[in-house]
Amino acid sequence: MRVIAISTLKKFWEIHSETKLPLSEWYVKVCNAEWKSFADIKNDFNSVDFVGGQRYVFNIKGNSYRLVAAVKFTPKLVYIRFIGTHDEYDKIDVSSI
Repeated sequence: MRVIAISTLKKFWEIHSETKLPLSEWYVKVCNAEWKSFADIKNDFNSVDFVGGQRYVFNIKGNSYRLVAAVKFTPKLVYIRFIGTHDEYDKIDVSSI
């Protein structure tokens, strides 16, 4: 899979340094993935949730942070739509991102 854009992750971990390792690990795992369905994502990330509109929520650093990504299986693209704390996630409308 190709992740768009790693710069989003880098900006986030520059502010939240404790997320650099877990986000780096997430990025490497996703880049090496060959996902064709939600089941494939679930095999790599057991706690991932599908929230509609091709969007998936990943728990980062023991669910302290959440990453929302739009996954396009056919072109093998993963678009980072949101990353933030669990509390920040609770305040957004996932369908609008």
